[in-house]
Amino acid sequence: MSQPSQPSQFSLLTQRRFGPFFWTQFLGAFNDNLFKTALLVILTYDALSWTTIEPGLLNNLIPGLFILPFVLFSATAGQIADKFDKARLARFVKLLEIVIMLVAGIGWMTHTLWLLIAAVVGMGLHSTLFGPVKYAYLPQQLKPEELVGGNGVIEMGTFVGILLGEVAGALLVAYQPWGIHLVAGGTLFCAVLGLLTSMRIPPSPAPAPELKISRNPFAESVRNLKFSSQNRTVFLSMLGNSWFWFYGALVLSQFPVYAKDYLHGDHSVFVLLLTVFSLGIGAGSLLCEKLSGHKVEIGLVPFGSIGLSVFGVDLYFASMAYSNTAVVDAFALVSLPGVWRILGDLVLIGVFGGLFIVPLFALIQTRCDQKHVSRTIAGMNILNAIFMVAAAGVAILLLGQGFTIPELFLVTALLNACVAVYIFSLVPEFLMRFLAWMLIHTGYRVRTIDADRIPEQGPAVLVCNHVSYVDALVIGAASPRPIRFVMDHRIFKTPFLGWIFRAAKAIPIAPAKEDPFLMERAFVDIAQALHEGELVCIFPEGKLTHTGEINEFRNGISKIVERSKVPVIPMALRGLWGSVFTRDKTNVFERSFARGIRSKLALAVGQPVAPDVASPEYLQQQVLALRGDWK
Repeated sequence: MSQPSQPSQFSLLTQRRFGPFFWTQFLGAFNDNLFKTALLVILTYDALSWTTIEPGLLNNLIPGLFILPFVLFSATAGQIADKFDKARLARFVKLLEIVIMLVAGIGWMTHTLWLLIAAVVGMGLHSTLFGPVKYAYLPQQLKPEELVGGNGVIEMGTFVGILLGEVAGALLVAYQPWGIHLVAGGTLFCAVLGLLTSMRIPPSPAPAPELKISRNPFAESVRNLKFSSQNRTVFLSMLGNSWFWFYGALVLSQFPVYAKDYLHGDHSVFVLLLTVFSLGIGAGSLLCEKLSGHKVEIGLVPFGSIGLSVFGVDLYFASMAYSNTAVVDAFALVSLPGVWRILGDLVLIGVFGGLFIVPLFALIQTRCDQKHVSRTIAGMNILNAIFMVAAAGVAILLLGQGFTIPELFLVTALLNACVAVYIFSLVPEFLMRFLAWMLIHTGYRVRTIDADRIPEQGPAVLVCNHVSYVDALVIGAASPRPIRFVMDHRIFKTPFLGWIFRAAKAIPIAPAKEDPFLMERAFVDIAQALHEGELVCIFPEGKLTHTGEINEFRNGISKIVERSKVPVIPMALRGLWGSVFTRDKTNVFERSFARGIRSKLALAVGQPVAPDVASPEYLQQQVLALRGDWK
């Protein structure tokens, strides 16, 4: 769907309200992963000089220890982020990182594994404290239309930071004889650099400075999750986000052993796997802004989930087809048969992962209680941590039962499909937005005109001409928030589309002479929806047009605004008449070929009309003027 031209999301990097925060976050992600990857590589390829513990166990145990603080302290971190200025908190967290890296440096220099593991837990605490700050800072500093782009840049920066950190960690620790010294010095340098960038973050006032910090993190965790669960859509989005981290943690934690034992590669092959996966997530995160049209488009979430399963399954088959047994480096690997399929699967898992996770973050940020953003993000971090601990447990259990790593990839992809079906059945809005998004990105080229006039908060009635069976999908795709559609009870019962309308809580209506009870119930439901601050869309003609012209507006709109004194937003659909979804009586096949693939249509939105002047005649004039001569 085309939108008015918007500044590039990368222009945010030049602004103080975003740039210093981005680089602080980037350096934190980079340093976390430089340290963790260096430790994992040394324990995978040089295990005997450090410990007698099985490398496969350590590859799942160390990430589990890193996220343990998320389980224990996320709720407290959320309270702290809501109570104090986020710029000051960022600087405190960066000071803590310097201390942790000093401890890790001693561990590297003295060859003391338990000190390094303590630093892993410390970096987990560092990330626990910074997590709520990161995602609550953005909605405070960015405009609504910048939020998806800003989240995309942050996610891209996070995963590029992860990628570069993992690459640097794997390369530096293997540089003999100075590898350990380079890692120790490099992590300390990055921590200091992160502190310097945090000094430039502008003040970000606390939304709840009067908040009292609970001394019981466990009770606060339960209270936090209970509060978040009151908003069903937000809570299920949090679960969806946490599921992605389960998926990612289970797959990523296998990369060192997968590279060494299945692809028969050296550490450069491990670096290559991390590179393509992280580049995929970065690309998917950036694609979100373009594909979503500069708004929170949760229709991308099912699309991302489908890709995670499809390419996860294909990764299993691609891995089983790989036959090389000779030890190779990254350059030799890419010349082997079947390897590009494996790398392609990893890239696409990353791309679809980015499409999955960025809209979920933006939805959580915009729909949760704005005084509770940090605590909501903290609740999500608790869930993320629980899911990642579960991922480590599942991996250890399945590997102990004799599962191979490719089989682990297959199980994860199939589980993802089951979880997606379950979540989307609980929140049908995801599926409806996905279908709407698919319709307007495959069948049509849609242009919106003044779509920002649709209010982002508060009740309003939207009125539009009724041209086709998919009017609701086109209008819904253009709206920044869910809409309750009022529609003819016969269209409401249309096979397949009717199921979508029921799932979206559409309100069926019938003429009084057909079903007076259903008509009256519809007006009661409309009044209730508006009382609860929702958007309601009606088609005042009461029926689909048979000619392409706008029929007379009926008196139902007057009855609605008499009961609920809310603004009325006139809208007009252009270009749908004659499509296969209309009641045009000419030959359907001729019409389809005449219009061509991805035919143009538009949705024009007018100025809000006060309820006291929102007569059917006046609104019809407004809609007719908005539509013009283009049916």
